[in-house]
Amino acid sequence: MKDLSNYRKSYQKSELLESNIPEDPINLFNKWFYETEDFGGQDEVNAMTVSTIGLDGFPKARVVLLKQFNEEGFIFYTNYTSEKGKAIANNPHVCLSFFWSTLERQVIIKGIAEKTLDTVSDNYFSSRPDGSKLGAIASPQSEVIPNREFLENNLKQLEEEFKDKEISRPLNWGGYLVRPQEVEFWQGRPNRLHDRIRYQLQDDFNWKIERLSS
Repeated sequence: MKDLSNYRKSYQKSELLESNIPEDPINLFNKWFYETEDFGGQDEVNAMTVSTIGLDGFPKARVVLLKQFNEEGFIFYTNYTSEKGKAIANNPHVCLSFFWSTLERQVIIKGIAEKTLDTVSDNYFSSRPDGSKLGAIASPQSEVIPNREFLENNLKQLEEEFKDKEISRPLNWGGYLVRPQEVEFWQGRPNRLHDRIRYQLQDDFNWKIERLSS
């Protein structure tokens, strides 16, 4: 067995205090997101882990890309008939998490997922490169396929079919808006006495702010 007990790091780049945080978590998320982007060294700052409860009863986590966030919540796009899409249809309670190692920060979001409006999905789909559009159509996401060539052949056929034609969004592909119910911000600190601040939604507008022990 590989012993990893000596893998240690001292966290000391920043602090998270009640005296310098906003009243709602979206503003703090916005601040942390762009601080991480400006700091540099973090590949795909918008990469996040989406965790769902599958139809088999097991939780499953996978990395997807955040494409938009605002006061309503966090938006990502996927195939609605994929494993995650089926899981969300069955149980819309999901968890999003970001780990920004360059600034020793983590954000964990518990929320309820719902499909975005068709216009939102259409607008995003139209902004994608043609290859990405066709890839969304070519791939029966999460389904068992015979080999790699199956996907490549699907793509080639679609490239011929849609040559010089507009590529419309397939109805089984679109966005999810995750409306946050709880957001926890974690800032690494020395001696494992990390800062943890939790926001919990009390009603449509107000958030309860609490400090958690590390």
